[in-house]
Amino acid sequence: MIRCPTHTGSVSNEDFHPDLRRAARFAPRRTVGPRLLPVLRAMSKLRFRSSAPSDAEVITLGSGVGVRLFRPAHQDPAPALLWIHGGGYVIGSADMDDHLCARFSKRLGITVASVDYRLAPEHPYPAALQDCFSALTWLARLPGVDPARVAIGGASAGAGLAAALALWARDHGFTPVFQLLVYPMLDDRSALTTDKPGYRLWNPRANRFGWSSYLGGADPAAAVPARRDDLSGLAPAWIGVGSNDLFHDEDLAYAERLRAAGVPCDVEVVPGAFHGFDIWAAKTPVAQRFFDSQCAALGTGLMPGSHIAK
Repeated sequence: MIRCPTHTGSVSNEDFHPDLRRAARFAPRRTVGPRLLPVLRAMSKLRFRSSAPSDAEVITLGSGVGVRLFRPAHQDPAPALLWIHGGGYVIGSADMDDHLCARFSKRLGITVASVDYRLAPEHPYPAALQDCFSALTWLARLPGVDPARVAIGGASAGAGLAAALALWARDHGFTPVFQLLVYPMLDDRSALTTDKPGYRLWNPRANRFGWSSYLGGADPAAAVPARRDDLSGLAPAWIGVGSNDLFHDEDLAYAERLRAAGVPCDVEVVPGAFHGFDIWAAKTPVAQRFFDSQCAALGTGLMPGSHIAK
């Protein structure tokens, strides 16, 4: 197990992965807050409105939830992944991950559905979770999808929603075959931890805003994955996180709890990597290897009868 370095003063450039040292100099410490939220949402819409055309099929479900669908070239029943975008529960949209979802679909020959869930604080828990469950059950019934090989995954808050969705789905009679959790946002209590110079893109202050917006008046014991008592009966999981990520400790703790509950869980810690490094520095070798690891884990998890190492 690799633990996050402890910093008491300014962070040295050597504390970051060699591939990420230049990127770390320019990456912000905090990306969202109540004053910045409208600006960030407007910037996000402008960015993706002007981006290159996507191959996604844009679908609105009967429940009103939007889904962006990527299908493999072949017509045989294929495994599928429900992907959930990040954004601290308060920003982002499904189209921001079009390129990523297309890469998953082409690399693995699977169907990928990216869900446009409702955002907090306008729509607190359980709105986003209900949207994701609606998309998951729709995906499992989609022609051309093998319902016995449907995985769920996401990054950051999207991975936190994926972990919560695994619990919600289990409690409602549906168990996905695999969980792909990319630096998941799992525990609201980490918002109370001390800020560290090595954090980038997401720090405790941003975390407090994200969680308080998402939870609203909900009981954290029910709404927060890391606070749930019973983790048994969940799908095998892969968790990837950097050692300079605010979520490092909570992710490793959740992995240990999954294993204690009999759920296979593989963990990959990237030394010296900060939150969202694979997006901020997507062309670096360490980011490419991180994506390769996700594909390898997902490919194994979607195979019938397979599981990853405990």
